[in-house]
Amino acid sequence: MKVVILCGGKGTRLREETEYRPKPMVPIGNRPILWHIMKTYAAQGHKEFILCLGYKGEVIKDFFRNYLWMMNDVTLRLGRNPAVQFHTHHDEEDWSVTLADTGEDTLTAGRIQRIQKYLGSDETFFLTYGDGVGDVNVNASLAFHKEHGRLATLTAVRPPGRFGELELSASRQVTAFNEKPQVTEGRINGGYFVLSKRVFGYLENSDQIMFEAAPLRKIAAEGQLMAYPHDGFWQPMDTFQEFTLLNRMWNEGKAPWKTW
Repeated sequence: MKVVILCGGKGTRLREETEYRPKPMVPIGNRPILWHIMKTYAAQGHKEFILCLGYKGEVIKDFFRNYLWMMNDVTLRLGRNPAVQFHTHHDEEDWSVTLADTGEDTLTAGRIQRIQKYLGSDETFFLTYGDGVGDVNVNASLAFHKEHGRLATLTAVRPPGRFGELELSASRQVTAFNEKPQVTEGRINGGYFVLSKRVFGYLENSDQIMFEAAPLRKIAAEGQLMAYPHDGFWQPMDTFQEFTLLNRMWNEGKAPWKTW
């Protein structure tokens, strides 16, 4: 089952780090936050990734193009008959990574629409953002999605206070979806979606539409959006303060999202 990751935003609130690289390439420790997100899925058996590139997407392409060189010890023979010998291995050798240019200014619904052709015969796929980490049990969210049979499942998290909230019924159906309004308590969209391919029927002519706006509101209004509650760790990296927090947790060996 494929994992689609939105990697194209400009990260303007983290300008200290994103002026020269896309937000998913901002590091936690010595690896980009994107790598940490991918490791979370891979640890649960999901190793086919589709990355929706946009702003400075070439930086992400360079990272994966040079992955073998960066992760292994290597001997080079120079001269007229050059040769390369890699001495070690890395844990990501069984990953598949599709790097899809979805446009620098395309909004999230358009980015999702543009990678439909890479899903193959998969009727269900994961979707998440390239700028937040958590110890989310994605296999449990997938099982919940299959059980309820609706079009979409999002992971509902308990947020830092500056986010808005979801309204949930007792059966976990999302009755209202309001992305980042001004208030209060409850749960918010933490990403880590499970989606049916039927979602593409809501994304026509969508380059300048946020997936979190009209498409998800319509899906919720039709009773097709469900919430998988996650009470564990979840933290976005939207600000320099959050960048510092995540790096401190990683460097101190206290990173709850490290499940591999």
